[in-house]
Amino acid sequence: QVQLVESGGGLVQAGGSLRLSCAASGRSFSSSYMGWFRQAPGKDREFVGFINWSGGTTYYADSVKGRFAITRDNAEMAVYLQMNNLKPEDTAVYYCAARGGPWIQSMMITPTGYDYWGQGTQVTVSS
Repeated sequence: QVQLVESGGGLVQAGGSLRLSCAASGRSFSSSYMGWFRQAPGKDREFVGFINWSGGTTYYADSVKGRFAITRDNAEMAVYLQMNNLKPEDTAVYYCAARGGPWIQSMMITPTGYDYWGQGTQVTVSS
């Protein structure tokens, strides 16, 4: 099992930056794909990006590509989401998630493809 705790959310002006952290515990973290998702009020949970177990492969939703970056530190058991040039439409609760299963392309970008979730952290971008 993997336990996840996000932090780093807050209020920021449009064009600003935030760095979210996801602290993990559990033996299987270093072999897990890690994803970031977000959910705005009244909307479905939305894929943001994922990173593979080694950190060598990342993939992002078109809406954040070029602005967001995911990294991980397996020694520290943490995953990070660096968010730059934030926009009001980025306002949401952000969740990190862990997938313990194998690579299945269709499952990497959907919430149902992930087994463990954090409690979320609020990001609010003002215009």
